Amino acid sequence: MRKDPRKIDKFWAVFPSNILNSFTFFLGIVILEVDEAKLSEALIQNLVKNLPEQKELNALAELKNEYDDLCESEQFGVVMSSVKLLQPRLNGILFKLTFEEHINNIKPGIMAVTMACEELKKSESFAKLLELVLMIGNYMNSGSRNAQSLGFNISFLCKIRDTKSTDQKTTLLHFLADICEEKYQDILKFPDELEHVESASKVSAQILKSNLDSMGQQIQRLENDIKKFPQIQDPRDKFVEKMISFAKSAREQYEKLSNMHNNMIKLYDNLGDYYTFDSKSVTVEEFFGDLSAFRMLFLDALKENHKRREMEEKTKRAKLAKEKAEREKLERQKKKKQLIDMNKEGDETGVMDNLLEALQSGAAFRDRRKRMPRPQDNRKVNLERSRSRHNGTVAAV
Repeated sequence: MRKDPRKIDKFWAVFPSNILNSFTFFLGIVILEVDEAKLSEALIQNLVKNLPEQKELNALAELKNEYDDLCESEQFGVVMSSVKLLQPRLNGILFKLTFEEHINNIKPGIMAVTMACEELKKSESFAKLLELVLMIGNYMNSGSRNAQSLGFNISFLCKIRDTKSTDQKTTLLHFLADICEEKYQDILKFPDELEHVESASKVSAQILKSNLDSMGQQIQRLENDIKKFPQIQDPRDKFVEKMISFAKSAREQYEKLSNMHNNMIKLYDNLGDYYTFDSKSVTVEEFFGDLSAFRMLFLDALKENHKRREMEEKTKRAKLAKEKAEREKLERQKKKKQLIDMNKEGDETGVMDNLLEALQSGAAFRDRRKRMPRPQDNRKVNLERSRSRHNGTVAAV
């Protein structure tokens, strides 16, 4: 007889009936053996999420003798109820299956912040950049109450781009990038020296600590559950054996992560002292977020400056080419006019000079038609006529 059909049906609905028919008894054995090759994270999560309460499992256990008369969902519940301390087993197995995921959610963040802190403390180019920004700021603020400041907040770096030139075409950040390229090229190394700043800016120290604390709590719970397990009666039950080994390894890795996290916090606190900000109120995300944003803005300013210079050079070349073409055009027009003036009647001034120049330049020979040779017959006629005139008679041709 069914005790709570709604709860059992919900538990049953997690799995297709065609799977349960052949998997019911098999699953119980796999859970006992902690066979990770046959247990998936999704399967255990569904079991943990939809597992009936212990009193309901106890009620199902009483129906063991009526097994053949039960529906499929109840049969599945009866089999699961036969696994002693099922809930702690499932929690332990799920933690073991997801442990590497826990590590990957914690360790990369700790490493990123640690590396970013160390890079920032060692970077000479970034220190020079801060000195240059302070010098420019004091120069611009000369005569005001902010003149001769001893320092500034790191968050100010991103605000440099908000100061624009009178023509609104460039910013103080573009000017800073230009100065670095022209006179302080060592400063240009800082984006490469701070390569982990971007990844550190995506780390939430609060979430990192929460995940680490959660891992420690789950390890402690597993260790407590192992102590509570009764002496093994079923030779197939490998839970305690495998979980003791896993809990020891998990504890060692947790201790390493915890030490790494403590070192990360110490390095970040030291940065707070070095750059005179409150590391307790300014989060890791905020601090490295500002640095990462400035790093990208500086690189963008360098690219924009290069593009602007290329455009200016292109415009300059085009202007010079146009001016040259205009000069050559005027020169051609001038020479042409001089040749025309040479042929004007009554204008003898400078004729010889113009003619000599035209001959030297070849202008006098341009566009002249080639003289066509006279036919031989015509030459003969003229010759005969010339002789005839000389003799006083005209000879017939």
